[in-house]
Amino acid sequence: MRADIHNHAVPEAVVEFYDREPVFGIEVVGERQLKGGPEGDYELQPRFYDAAAKVQDLKRHGLDTAVMSVDPPFFHYDVDPDAGTALAELINDGLRAMASAQPDHLNWMATVPLQAPERAASVLRDAHTDGCVGVEIGTSTGSRFLDDPVFEPFWAEAEALEIPVMLHPAYQHPHPGFDSFHLTNVIGNMLETTIAIERLIMSGTLDRHPGVNIVIVHSGGYVPFQHGRLRHARSVRPFEESAPRDPADYFGQVRFDCLTHDRKALRFLIDQVGEENVLMGTDLPCDMATPEPWSELVAVAGEEVAARIAGPNIAELYGLKSPVSESR
Repeated sequence: MRADIHNHAVPEAVVEFYDREPVFGIEVVGERQLKGGPEGDYELQPRFYDAAAKVQDLKRHGLDTAVMSVDPPFFHYDVDPDAGTALAELINDGLRAMASAQPDHLNWMATVPLQAPERAASVLRDAHTDGCVGVEIGTSTGSRFLDDPVFEPFWAEAEALEIPVMLHPAYQHPHPGFDSFHLTNVIGNMLETTIAIERLIMSGTLDRHPGVNIVIVHSGGYVPFQHGRLRHARSVRPFEESAPRDPADYFGQVRFDCLTHDRKALRFLIDQVGEENVLMGTDLPCDMATPEPWSELVAVAGEEVAARIAGPNIAELYGLKSPVSESR
């Protein structure tokens, strides 16, 4: 198995949904061109919505399996709970259909209306019944961070279902200077991930829910690379002294995808967090994806370790069966 846990999909039914639901503020132009979203114009390519095209895309990149998750611009935590729930359920149905069309190659993560935590828990239960193997949420809802007590129903449900939770940045808090050069993505995504996981650790949320497994994308933001600073702060800052444990103690409950865009950074990530806590993640089919994910991982880690990162590490976490690889 060579699996990808950071692989985005957008069911085609979302286009029709936007066309008839003005509350989302998305204009549909032509068949699959979307305008007005948080990241500007968005064109749906077949690799996002067509199961066969997605599998072919995986094979082109040396992979054979994906755990699909919706692209974050489609979270819409800013709309009312009824609309958010309807969209989440529509997306989950679409991802389930894509996985059913290619059961040897595709699995899926649920999305939930996180702006309404009780509903999010209910939608997650239903999605789990329908076969999702994980859930993807934003690093915040824009107005609330994930350690806010209001999200306890969601965390409790994820723990009860023993379902991995992938954090993906989507709602950026205002940062001066990020309005140019794609810095909201290039720097902001990493920062939002770091804030989210550090708050979950420092607030005790992960200690209250030790059965929750967290996956953070983009190699974990700045966490692996600034772990020493986070650890040092516990010894010199009064507000850090009550920190439950050293942040590195959570590696294992927290896992990292391998998306670094740099071989030296990837080598450091594996050494810092442990190869057992690294998962293949590509960001396909988005333009910020790793162009050659498998060959880059092999070049850095060697065939044996790369096989574990793309195989057993993922299979054990998500409960996947290993298909016969057609990409080798």
